[in-house]
Amino acid sequence: MSRIPTHPIRRKLPGVLPAEYETLRERGIGRVTLPTGKQAWMVVRPEYARLVLSDPRFSSDKMNDDFPKMTPNSLNKLKYCAPFMINLDGPEHTELKKPVIQEFSPAGLARLLPRLREAVGEKIDAMLSRRDKPVDMVTELSYPIAWRLQEIFLGIPMAEMRTMRDNVWDLLMHTATEDEERASAARLNRHAEEVLKEKAKNLGDDLMSRMIQQELDERGEVDWFGLAPLMLSNAQGIHNSTSTMISLGVLTLLGHPEERATLLADPDRMTVAIDEMIRYYSVNDGTPMRLAVEDVRVGDTLVRAGDGVVVPTLPVNRDPSVCPHPHQLDLMREKPTRHLAFGHGPHQCPANRLVPELMEIVCTTLFERVPTLALAVPESELTYKYHSIQAFGPAEMPVTW
Repeated sequence: MSRIPTHPIRRKLPGVLPAEYETLRERGIGRVTLPTGKQAWMVVRPEYARLVLSDPRFSSDKMNDDFPKMTPNSLNKLKYCAPFMINLDGPEHTELKKPVIQEFSPAGLARLLPRLREAVGEKIDAMLSRRDKPVDMVTELSYPIAWRLQEIFLGIPMAEMRTMRDNVWDLLMHTATEDEERASAARLNRHAEEVLKEKAKNLGDDLMSRMIQQELDERGEVDWFGLAPLMLSNAQGIHNSTSTMISLGVLTLLGHPEERATLLADPDRMTVAIDEMIRYYSVNDGTPMRLAVEDVRVGDTLVRAGDGVVVPTLPVNRDPSVCPHPHQLDLMREKPTRHLAFGHGPHQCPANRLVPELMEIVCTTLFERVPTLALAVPESELTYKYHSIQAFGPAEMPVTW
């Protein structure tokens, strides 16, 4: 009898699929053991993944005691906060997500992208002004761009978002007693309210300004507590995924000089190549999880009410049904693939159009301005790590020019 894999399944290189996933490939679904000792189902076949991520019989409610958790009780501590959009189902989730989706509509992107182009240019200027080389691209370009994206999108200073991130982490991971939880939660909520009230004094062209103004127009007052999770969720790790893909995108183009020249000369091909990188790397191993609230048949397997389900996007996006030669990074693919790197269904990441646009801006601007950009060490000497437990990419990436 084969051993049941333990989730999370960790990779050693960004593009190399761990062998444990392949043990599930034939049936497309199988058991895994979570760090808590509980078992859950893992699906690695795209049609199964789409079913789990879109069917209302699978819940995202992480406050449910049966929800598949990575730690015994940390997520339960979110009871001290207003509901997080990502933890809700049905109409409640849809209603909270509406204003976020509007920010990524064609009109929203038309407002956002010019500001991002300017910000990318500024961050590249800052990197190029460094006199000491080599420069670590991860800390000097990828992270600053990802944080600046959130500053522009939310309208909240990076320093405040970092404080929010640290406060959430303290509540979830560094509190043991109820008194500690209450004190930590009070600190978190107090700071978030202070940030929002300060924001209300200087509204601008950003999500939180529009949310504050909407509440003022509709109710005459602002529910500071209820608005806070929009900021708190963005402060937790979205920048890690974005910065990791920026680093991997640049690293990929550095390693493919002939394809890079073709892509820089043809924006349409660059768009498809960026999509291919996102599919191939599928950087987040902090995978979507769901709880079955009714019995559901997934393929030939009966998933019972109360069972947890894990949907890792990396093996799903390496299924042969997604594209020809799915384990190959093919920058010259003719058209985008139908991958699930941004999820699927009601909880699909609303930034699924923004992130590729940002990557394309970074890669195109960087190589047009710095055609001599090169790794300062052999690629084989690069080390990799998980950034904030979920996004796997270069720990450092020294470059010169």
